[in-house]
Amino acid sequence: MKNVEFSPSLMTMDLDKFKEQITFLDKHADSYHVDIMDGHYVPNITLSPWFIEEVRKISNLPISAHLMVTNPSLWVQQLIDIECEWICMHAEVLDGLAFRLIDQIHDAGLKAGVVLNPETPIDAIYPYIDLVDKITIMTIDPGFAGQRFIDSTLDKIVDLRKLREEKGYPYVIEMDGSSNRKSFQKIDAAGPDIYILGRSGLFGLDEDIATSWEIMNKDFKEMTGKSISFS
Repeated sequence: MKNVEFSPSLMTMDLDKFKEQITFLDKHADSYHVDIMDGHYVPNITLSPWFIEEVRKISNLPISAHLMVTNPSLWVQQLIDIECEWICMHAEVLDGLAFRLIDQIHDAGLKAGVVLNPETPIDAIYPYIDLVDKITIMTIDPGFAGQRFIDSTLDKIVDLRKLREEKGYPYVIEMDGSSNRKSFQKIDAAGPDIYILGRSGLFGLDEDIATSWEIMNKDFKEMTGKSISFS
């Protein structure tokens, strides 16, 4: 039995094998993670609500949109319109917007998440922490795949677990960044509910997605003693 959930980051998939990889992952993953970058909050420009619609044509898994954007107000309604299950916004750009956007997402029957950069403390979201459905801890600097893992970010995962237990908050805890064989053991010790898998932890392990998943599963089991296979 799986103890945690796994969410492949589709920014790092092989788009030449889009249908093949989504079809396989639909039978193995728990959800998908879609990075939306505006070229301002972070230098890169990546995926979009349109991409989510394309995934939906062949997938039934929940999708989590990670908004790495300067003005989330410009994107939230677009994601509501396509009924994206999770809409996650960076705490660093939510000052003066948090309550309105969280309410807007919830009023649409969807789930609202907040994302914390490595330098951002948990107390930055205390005013609305009881309202969010998911808290994502960035374990790398945002905007680029393949960066080094920042070990100190794991302390926030531990603290969020304790806070959830003490206060009865409903949020799930997700980690994002360099989740792979080298980091699985220390991430597992911190105890997030959701692992995001990118290039180093999944898509870059082999050209064949089934083989990549098998390698990732083997790596995770060897490093943590836990199996994540559905079979």
